[in-house]
Amino acid sequence: MSSTHFFDSPQGRRIAYHKTEGTGPTVVFLGGLKSDMEGTKAVRLEAWAKVRGQSFLRFDYSGHGESSSTFEEGCIGDWHEDTMATLDALTEGPLVIVGSSMGGWQALLLAKAMPERIQGMVTIAAAPDFTEDSYWAGFTDAQKAQLDEVGHVELPSDYMEPYIITKRMIEDGRTRLVLRDALSLPFPTRFLQGTEDEAVRAEVAYRLLDHAEGSDIQLLMVKGKDHRFSDEACLQLIEAKVEEVLAAPTQG
Repeated sequence: MSSTHFFDSPQGRRIAYHKTEGTGPTVVFLGGLKSDMEGTKAVRLEAWAKVRGQSFLRFDYSGHGESSSTFEEGCIGDWHEDTMATLDALTEGPLVIVGSSMGGWQALLLAKAMPERIQGMVTIAAAPDFTEDSYWAGFTDAQKAQLDEVGHVELPSDYMEPYIITKRMIEDGRTRLVLRDALSLPFPTRFLQGTEDEAVRAEVAYRLLDHAEGSDIQLLMVKGKDHRFSDEACLQLIEAKVEEVLAAPTQG
C-alpha cells in the first residue's frame, strides 16, 4: 500500500491523498459523508486503475480520514473547496469523477464549477441536496429549535456513531443546492442506485435523472442492493461503468 501524501489548501486545510500516476483522464473518487479514502470502493478503484495504468486520485475531505479539522467544523461548501483545491493542485487535463453518496453531490457541484474538465461521471447512491431535503425536511420542531438554540443536533447512523449536524451545515447546504435550478451534465453520466438503499431513497435517483440535462445520462437501478453498494457484484459494476464513460466519445 502506498503511503499517504498531504498538501495544504489555499483555505489552510491539510488534505490527505493518494495519487496513482498513469494515462489520463484522471479518475477521481469522491467519498461520502464521514467516509474516507480507505473505503472499499475507493481502494478497489485504485487497484483497478493500477492494473489499467490509469491516473487515479482519492483523498479525504477536511474533517474526514487523515485530513485536518473535525467533521463538526465542516460543511458542504468546505468540502467543495477541498475538492476544487485538490483537483487544481494534483491533476491536469480531463477528469472522470466517481462520487459516492455525498460525493455524488460534490460531483454535481464540480459539474457546475468546472464542466470543461469533466469527461465523464459515475455516481453511486448520489445524495444531492440532502441537508435540505432529508435532514431539514425530516427534523421535528424540537430538533429545529435545538439547531437554532444549541447549534447542532445528533442523528443516528446505521453505519457508525451518530452524526453531529450543525446549523452551519444546514445553512451552507442551502447555498449549494443543485436540484433547484438548471443542472447541465454535458458528458457521459451514469447514476447507480440500489433499490434497498435506506439512506438515499430511489426517489432521489429518479428526481436527479429527471432534473439533469444532457445527451448521455443513464440511471441503473440494482435490485436488492443497499447504500453500501460494495459487494463484489457492485464493485464490478462500478468498474464497468467507469470504463464505459472512459470509452464514450468525447462530446463537443
